[in-house]
Amino acid sequence: MTVEGVREKKRSMGMPQNPCLLVALGLATIFIAALLSMSYTGVSPLCSPLLSYSSNSHPIQLSAILHYATTSITPQQSFSEINLTYSVLLHRAPCNFLVFGLGHDSLMWAALNPGGRTLFLEEDPKWLHSVLSSAPYLNAHAVQYETKLSQAENLINSHRSYPDCEMGETLLESKCPLAIKRFPREVYETEWDVIMVDAPRGYFDSAPGRMGAIYSVAVMARRRRGAGTTDVFVHDVNRKVEKRYSEEFLCRKYLVEGTGRLWHFRIPPSNAMEGKPFC
Repeated sequence: MTVEGVREKKRSMGMPQNPCLLVALGLATIFIAALLSMSYTGVSPLCSPLLSYSSNSHPIQLSAILHYATTSITPQQSFSEINLTYSVLLHRAPCNFLVFGLGHDSLMWAALNPGGRTLFLEEDPKWLHSVLSSAPYLNAHAVQYETKLSQAENLINSHRSYPDCEMGETLLESKCPLAIKRFPREVYETEWDVIMVDAPRGYFDSAPGRMGAIYSVAVMARRRRGAGTTDVFVHDVNRKVEKRYSEEFLCRKYLVEGTGRLWHFRIPPSNAMEGKPFC
């Protein structure tokens, strides 16, 4: 098994991820900055309804601080990668934030979008149950993917032969084999401001791979009807599939910045684009 495979195996088993004091300090800094930023915008983070204690609500930011201060399990992303997404959430929250994958960083992502809608999509029902058992206030759904990583080359080489693929039609109406049509209705009915693609698994041939996720995210971003753009993050771009599919559908010209294994794209709606449907 490769080193990457071992890391993902540890994640699925809930095993510690090489604890690092720098990461812990970095996360604490991010959360403190988030709380302070709320204070400067006139919102009292410790006294607001969002963070008040009650029998049926949870102070998710304070819970996140407590969680990461008392665990040796660190998020899958590095501090620089987390900070890149945080810098966007700092300006866009509260927003609609869609995250592919549920992991050790989920509580953090939800906490960094105070007052917004953060939805997680997880392929492994057992892992989802394990995470929600300790953090039941996270909004997450189990989802299924119909592709396999072994199909990645064929799918990207043949997608132009499907008119629906090239035109980026509505996912639920599309006949494109890359279009994901089995997500909960909430995914299709919401305009997502920020999207993180850090799942499904993509490190062995029978894994779903992230081909459909990246394509479907590109379509959702292009079909945005509200004002502004969609910020899209793709993790593990050191891998061939994540890199190639991001370049094909999210486009190099919309790549804003990157650090480590994370790329950040800013996608305009289709009515603001010229030329080819994607890149």
